[in-house]
Amino acid sequence: MSESSMAVSAGALEAKQAQEKAYRKKGLFIALMSGFLYGGYTAFMTQGMATGIWETWYGGAITGFALTYTLSAIGAATNDICSAVYTLIQAAVLGRLGDFFRTLKTKPGRILITVALIGGPLASTAYALALQTAGSIIVPIASLNAALGAIIGRIIYKQVLSKGMVLGIVICLAAATLIGSTGMSLDGFDPVMLIGFIAAFVCALGWGIEGAMGGYACSMVDTEVAITIRQVTSGIGNGIVLVSILSLIGGDGIGTGISMVGQALTDMPSIWLFLIGGIFASWSFKYWYKGAAMCGAALGMGCNGTYAFWGPVWCFVICGLVFGVDGYAIPWQGWVGAIVMVIGIFVLAISQQRATAKEA
Repeated sequence: MSESSMAVSAGALEAKQAQEKAYRKKGLFIALMSGFLYGGYTAFMTQGMATGIWETWYGGAITGFALTYTLSAIGAATNDICSAVYTLIQAAVLGRLGDFFRTLKTKPGRILITVALIGGPLASTAYALALQTAGSIIVPIASLNAALGAIIGRIIYKQVLSKGMVLGIVICLAAATLIGSTGMSLDGFDPVMLIGFIAAFVCALGWGIEGAMGGYACSMVDTEVAITIRQVTSGIGNGIVLVSILSLIGGDGIGTGISMVGQALTDMPSIWLFLIGGIFASWSFKYWYKGAAMCGAALGMGCNGTYAFWGPVWCFVICGLVFGVDGYAIPWQGWVGAIVMVIGIFVLAISQQRATAKEA
């Protein structure tokens, strides 16, 4: 090969590397925005479930099993339905509705539906339950999905679990322990907060599975189509199937939950909060998928995990400062735990990315 040819090849390689670096940086920003936006979704859904008809329900109109579990599912359903409507409108405007229906019949589409059912009715309801029983302090625990996703990836896809990744998981677990200590008092552990912490962990597990398995499908499906499938599936699964099952378990009629979803969707004092929360959720999940595709699933999930920090911040600003609701001041353990959690997530994500690069 001549010197001129070698110079051209070196220049082309350098240009390609620069282009890839810029692409990853953009993906990193998008993935970080997903965590920031998820904090907004958390705050508006939380405030929505404390406004209008929700005040009546939580004020004594609803009791027992329905108070703790069914209302959490209805809150998640209301938000997901608002998000689904928004994504469908957006898909229609972009001319992707046809792709949406065609993709439902494909293998990637079926995978997206499956992980949406896990990440939606299961994880989203657990998230709403955790927020209602323990408050925004559970957000960092829910962000353990990055650590659990790495473990799930190791089990299902035989991905490498390096020493750095194990360190990241240990840091995350230590942070979760620190955050959990805020539920302790001189009288012992608050059993209601214990339900919230358990629900937050279930949420993290569901999102970990979604992140580990959904990334495969999203590499073959347009982001706009993927997020539409995700939100529509979650909205239907939550709004019809899950609330009906919980209504039956709670001793109410099968149509009780669906009727309450209808009341929530038509409650003017609160629905605007859910509409905003649904838009935040749509963009957050879309950026989660897109960021993972651009900078790798490991780093994308890690960046999304910064909602461990942004969730409590958004709740403090929206619920605490704007609406004047007490109880959103975060104790120092919560702030320190959230920051440590973010550090652990990044250690995990970067270590996983390096391990993946060595395998390539």
